[in-house]
Amino acid sequence: MEIFSMILVVLGLCLFETISSIDNAIINADVLSTMSKKARRWFLLWGLLFAVFIVRGLLPWAIVWAATPSLGPVGALMSTFSSDPGVLEAVESSAPVLLLGGGTFLVFLFFHWLFLEPKSYGLRGEKFIASQGVWFFAVVSVLLTMLVYFAINRNPMMALGAVVGSTAFFITHGFKQNAEENERKLMEGRMSDISKLLYLEIIDATFSIDGVIGAFAFTLSVPLILLGNGLGAVVVREITIGNIEKIKKYKYLKNGAMYSILCLGVIMIADSFGRGIPSWLSPIITFLVVGYFFYKSAKEAK
Repeated sequence: MEIFSMILVVLGLCLFETISSIDNAIINADVLSTMSKKARRWFLLWGLLFAVFIVRGLLPWAIVWAATPSLGPVGALMSTFSSDPGVLEAVESSAPVLLLGGGTFLVFLFFHWLFLEPKSYGLRGEKFIASQGVWFFAVVSVLLTMLVYFAINRNPMMALGAVVGSTAFFITHGFKQNAEENERKLMEGRMSDISKLLYLEIIDATFSIDGVIGAFAFTLSVPLILLGNGLGAVVVREITIGNIEKIKKYKYLKNGAMYSILCLGVIMIADSFGRGIPSWLSPIITFLVVGYFFYKSAKEAK
């Protein structure tokens, strides 16, 4: 990968991680406001190290290793920088499974937001679709059936990847719903600082799954994902510390994140079927989509 492409990928990953973690930053800021200064410092320092090196470092590495167990742990980490033909062949054979699973997860995530989640309506038609929330389950069920149908003749493992992606979505969605319910208890001060710290680390890990899976639309390189998502995690912590109220004024940033997720999901699905998507497309689309909704948010905020 050329140096310019690597820089573009890292910047795109950083932006995507930041924008997709806005909800997480808001929860963190709200909970931290109920904690002591010592606990807040601990979370912002050690919590950051945990978020970057443990969650956003181990998770993509574990995903690549699980998709290509023949590489082993070290091979999975450095696979994209290897010149070994055997390693390259293993990565190439497992990539469609990983991409289709990740793409399914992201597209499900977008449709759940579009049909069921409260939002600021940034585009025409969103309000009408939100009023038809009952159709969410029909839409994603039909979509999953179509993906499995087209994948099973090409590669049965790809069909399994699509099912695993949908399963991962519903599991992580359950954790997020539980986190939102527990947040009320935290805000009422009925838990100790230690319990709140543990909660914040768990919810951070849950929210990071979206960013990590979306990162594979940019690259399959674990070191680049670690670098880009790590930088994004640092930005999110900075937002949590002092700029959260300002960020809340840009009410369409969430829309930008979700439409980016849709685009990345479609790119991953198309790439899994051998469409040959160039590496620069994902970061460029992310910059354009997020840029549009940031402009729209800033214009309305004024």
